[in-house]
Amino acid sequence: MTPKLTLEAIQIVSTIAREGSFSAAAEILHKVPSTISYSVAKLEEQLGITLFQRNGPRVSLTPAGETLLAEGQWLLQAAGDLEYRLQRVAKGYEAEIRIVHDSILPTSALLPDIQAFQALNCGTRLNFGIETMNGCWDALKNGRADLIIASGEGPLTGGYALTQVGSVEFVFCVAPNHPLAKLPQPLTAADLLAHTAIVVADTARTLPGRTVGLLSGQNRITVSTMRDKIALQKAGLGHGSLPKAQIEGELQRGELVILQTELPRPVEAVWLAWRTDDQGEAVKWWVERLNRPLLPELLTKTAN
Repeated sequence: MTPKLTLEAIQIVSTIAREGSFSAAAEILHKVPSTISYSVAKLEEQLGITLFQRNGPRVSLTPAGETLLAEGQWLLQAAGDLEYRLQRVAKGYEAEIRIVHDSILPTSALLPDIQAFQALNCGTRLNFGIETMNGCWDALKNGRADLIIASGEGPLTGGYALTQVGSVEFVFCVAPNHPLAKLPQPLTAADLLAHTAIVVADTARTLPGRTVGLLSGQNRITVSTMRDKIALQKAGLGHGSLPKAQIEGELQRGELVILQTELPRPVEAVWLAWRTDDQGEAVKWWVERLNRPLLPELLTKTAN
């Protein structure tokens, strides 16, 4: 069924309501008054409602007309936004880009970058996601992300480019009242195996999952994000390696203590990686913007 209410009709009603008369609206819309009058009369007939109260040359909206205008303004705005985005897409800007980053990094750490991108007013929608370990690489490989900030090595497949944007130093930590804090150091594998580990789940769907520092047969509590892992270890519920730059506050306040282990976790590289197929202007902007030392600088800024 062809809709009786068109964007042009809503625009006419909006202009009449704003100007207060058919003749004034006709001048604004570059139409003759009789065309405006005919358009309104035809619309009222098709809808079976009265949109305007006629008071001589002046008109005012009826309650039905006010409802149409209130709801119709959203449609006009949406249509205008769509038209603008289409124009930007025609100039090479994507309608949307998907940026996925490791859970070690809060999205709020990218706030200045997001603000700078919004200032471009390019019409591209931003969609941020959080994955853990190989989950970021999995999202890039399987098309769920256009650009990622990920730790560890990526899959040996084509279709993406990458550059290192930092590294993360991990330290083994427990709450000061944890039993491991009372043992001689460096802690052995047997020491660790006797107590619960706190681990962050790898969110990869098709790539092999990755675990770091987890012993065979280890009792564990699995959480979704690094922030959850930090909270549980502060509560004395388990042990594990944490990004040193992210827990400076906890270390200074004595909420966590660093312990030495026989096999410390190595420094981990952090990568900026992006899909190279059909790359648009928005992805190019983000690649250039984020191609700088990101970690541990951003972790230090967002640490409690």
